[in-house]
Amino acid sequence: MLTDLYIFADSPLHRTRPGIKIGVLVLFCTLLFVFEGWVTLALGGVAVALCLALSGLRARHVVATLRPAVWILLAIFLVQSYLVDILFASFVVFRFAVLILAATVVTATTRTSEMVDGILAGLQFAPSWVPKNQIALGVSLCLRFIPLVLSVFHDVRQAQRARGLDRNLTALLVPLVVRTLKTADEVAQAIHARSFD
Repeated sequence: MLTDLYIFADSPLHRTRPGIKIGVLVLFCTLLFVFEGWVTLALGGVAVALCLALSGLRARHVVATLRPAVWILLAIFLVQSYLVDILFASFVVFRFAVLILAATVVTATTRTSEMVDGILAGLQFAPSWVPKNQIALGVSLCLRFIPLVLSVFHDVRQAQRARGLDRNLTALLVPLVVRTLKTADEVAQAIHARSFD
């Protein structure tokens, strides 16, 4: 069964319309890149922290969100430190962390079905030839598959660790890919059974 990023609560952000949250997220991310600088980034970090507190998300949710991205952020930091300097590397990593947490606020306070409705509402002014329903479904499936793949990876790693194969990359990746493709096939069959084009 597909896991969900939604966290049940009754906060003001949970009750906010999904289209508004998605629009604010897009605007927020855009502003962080348009107006570069530590002041803008600090203000963005404070805004995200307030939203996290307002939504009722706890520290463990923040840690669980950033943990999968630690190695990527570390690699970015090392590369930028080598190419530019440590100060710029810190800025880039912090900005990515703020963006990730901002997206977490939206996905944790919005059900997948509400996310689809919000995306459809945002696409209502798109030309008629734009496949609105397919785009909304594709985005929602991506959001649902992210935690699924992570969960499957943890299961496979624990199983292979019990066999002494947790350091074998092939023993980790092959079952992960097979199980992910199997789940994707099951989802595709379910979509086809419901006559969704």
